[in-house]
Formats: sequence, structure tokens, C-alpha cells
Amino acid sequence: MENAADAVWKTLHRHLAAIYAGDWAAYLETTAEDVAVYEWFVTPHRIDGLSFHEFMMEHDWMGVGADWRYDLLDPRLQLYGTTAVVSYTLLLSIHREGGIEHKTINESRVLIEFPEGWKVVHVHKSPAG
Repeated sequence: MENAADAVWKTLHRHLAAIYAGDWAAYLETTAEDVAVYEWFVTPHRIDGLSFHEFMMEHDWMGVGADWRYDLLDPRLQLYGTTAVVSYTLLLSIHREGGIEHKTINESRVLIEFPEGWKVVHVHKSPAG
């Protein structure tokens, strides 16, 4: 049986890969319907629910099919029963026509264990430099 920490990391990696690959089905399986997200580069206000992200993924905001990879720098997991807080600096590398582009973002994601598994319920992003 998978331990809680391994299950959280597995869910997080599936969640992040779904975002950058445009995999809406995997995103739905790893994200709570009432997710709350702060994305400083979109708006200084909280974005609630799935509809905004569904629109973004439907309209290829990340360039689905692009050659990309992500790394989690200084990852940390705080596990409190059925609640997990993960924090890290996301290093996103994307190969585009002019070369490789790198982006770094500090992120915290809160996951809750539901009967069907772990899901992201809250995201907070801030500039990494």
C-alpha cells in the first residue's frame, strides 16, 4: 500500500503534468471543484473553481504539444493527517522556436485526501525573483 507522502507527490506530479500537457481529464481527477487559486501573473485576486482553468486549457495557454519539462526546486511536504501542504520553486523549461525558455515561480499547493484520493484545493503562486 502506498504511504500518504508518496501518494501526495504522485498526485502533485500528475496534476502539474496535466496542466502543461493540457490533459483536462487528469486535471479534474487531481483538482477539487472549489479550488482557490492565486496567480499573480493573471490577477491580484483569487480565482475560484475550475471554469477559468478549463477555458485556459481549452485554448492551449501552454502550447499543448510543446517540448517542456518541469523541475521542483527545494520541494517540501508538510503532512497533517488528510491535509498536505507542498511548497517548492517550479522551474519550467519550454523549447520554443527561438530556443529554450525558462520560468521560475514559487508555489504552494494544499491537497486534501478525499475518498477517491488526494486533490489540490488551494494554490498560491508568487514571483521567484
